[in-house]
Amino acid sequence: MAKNEEKIIKKAWQETKNLKEGEVFLLKDLFKGYKWNRLEMEMRSSLGRLFLEKVQKKKSVEAIEKTSSHQQQYRKLG
Repeated sequence: MAKNEEKIIKKAWQETKNLKEGEVFLLKDLFKGYKWNRLEMEMRSSLGRLFLEKVQKKKSVEAIEKTSSHQQQYRKLG
C-alpha cells in the first residue's frame, strides 16, 4: 500500500469513530465532499478495496450490500 493511500485510509477509519451504532455509510461519506471529489477515480477504487480489506479485519464496522450504483455500503457496529 502506498504511503499516501495508507494515510488516507487511516484518516477515514478515524472518522468511523464519529458514527453512531447502526449508521449506514459509504466510504466517500467519511470525507469532506470536495476532498473525495478531488481524488482521481483510480485512487477512489484503490481506497475502496483497501478500506474493505480493513473492515474485514475489524469488528466495529461491517460491509453490507452494495448500492444500485455498485458502491459498497458499511454499517457501524457497537
